[in-house]
This record gives sequence, structure tokens and C-alpha cells, in this order.
Amino acid sequence: MNAFDGLLTVWNIIRPVVDVVIMTFLLYKAYQIIVKTNAMQIIKAGIMVALFYAFAFLLNLSTLLWILNKLAPGFAIAFAIVFQPELRKVFLKIGQNELFTFGNRSRHTYVDTAVVAAETLSKLKKGMLVVFTRHTRLDDIIETGTKLNADISSALLVTIFGHETPLHDAACIVQNGKVLAAGCFLPLSEQYDIKKTFGTRHRAALGLCETTDAVVLVVSEETGAISLAYDSKLHYDLRPNQVTKILENLLEVSAAQRTIEDTIDESKASI
Repeated sequence: MNAFDGLLTVWNIIRPVVDVVIMTFLLYKAYQIIVKTNAMQIIKAGIMVALFYAFAFLLNLSTLLWILNKLAPGFAIAFAIVFQPELRKVFLKIGQNELFTFGNRSRHTYVDTAVVAAETLSKLKKGMLVVFTRHTRLDDIIETGTKLNADISSALLVTIFGHETPLHDAACIVQNGKVLAAGCFLPLSEQYDIKKTFGTRHRAALGLCETTDAVVLVVSEETGAISLAYDSKLHYDLRPNQVTKILENLLEVSAAQRTIEDTIDESKASI
């Protein structure tokens, strides 16, 4: 009994610390999700509504408070409808988040193959759009293209994107070293502050990584710049060694955040 009382005493001492640590962890993860989904609009709208309600409460505007209380359920439904795209992205990110994943996955050796193809097409000023899947299934995207289920190779990617074939204008979907499909159509980005110089490929790359956790490799047909899109951001005009390093880390889930920030700091530009 004395031992139990001792453990209870120790727990009572460390309980506030555990409470603070867990709350800090949850707030940090919530911040990551908000940043990656551009859900700041939801927070701003919520703050505005709360301030308006607090204003009415502090000034004791009874009629306005009565109206607000009656309209509250309608506001909640309208809020969900208006911000449906942002809310969907938040819940997608929560579902994709592997908080308790342990151990390392094997190195994706096909990354070099894709980067070599990107370098070749960059020199030829030929556009390229390759999607690397992670956790989110892309069955609906794959259905829009032509299924290949072929081993990835530089020659295959250069053939698809380097010649005027029916498949060269859309995207290839790559998973575990296999080109699952080519000629796939991606959703365009909903962001409003994209540079006007970016074409459909870059907008499509951003559009997909706004709603999934996929990583998209893009080669610009106009400039030959090689870029990566992931987590709702486009990192433009990267060097091949930067692309390789970022892809290897992003596609290895347990080590995904190990060196990405250092690599991105070296990039020429990002949006």
C-alpha cells in the first residue's frame, strides 16, 4: 500500500508536466496540419465570429445575442459548406499522419532514375509531370489515364514525355518503382497567389499535393526548370542533387523531416 501511495504521489508531481507535454505535442501537430493545408482561412473566420459574439455579449446587446443564438446551427452548417475544401484537406492530412510509425523503410532506388529522366528532358526543354504516391490512394486519378504497370526507367519516362505521344501532356503515377499509369489528369490548384508565369503542369502539381500527400516532380517546358510540389507548396528550379535528396527523404516516411529544411534553404525559390 505504501508503494502504491508513493507511485500516486510521484504521479501527482509529474502529472502537470505530462499534461503540458501532451498538449504541446498536439498543438504542434495541429500547427503542422494547418500550415500544410492552408487552413488559416478557417481560423480567421472562426476568430471573426467569436469576436463578433464577444462584442455583442460585452455590450449586452440582448436582441443581437438572441438572433445569434438562434442562427448558430445555421452558421455551423454554412461554415462547413463554405469551408468544405479546407476542412476536407485537414481531415485528409489527419488521416495521412503516421504519428506512431517506427523503423526505416528501404531506400527508393528508383528516385535516381526519375531525376536522370528529368535532367534529360530539362535539357531538351520538354515538359514532365511525375507523381510519386505515398499514403493516399490515387485510384481516381489513375482511372483518368492509361494503365501501364511497367517498371520505371529513364528511357520509359523520356519516351512518354520527350515525344509528341498522346500521353506526354498529362502525368505519370509512380508507386514502388512501377509506373502505374500515364496520361493521368490532375486537379488544378485552388490557390490564388500562384505566379502567373506558371503553366498548367505546375498548377496541376500543386492541385494534387493540396488534397493528397503525393510528391510531384515537374519539368517546365518553357524554362527547363526542375521543381517539386508537396504539402501544398511548390519548390521551383531545384538542382538535380537537391531533387534527389528531397525525394529520398520524403519517400522514406520515418525520415521524412530529417534534412528537408536544410535542402530547401539552398533552393533558388519556393512558393
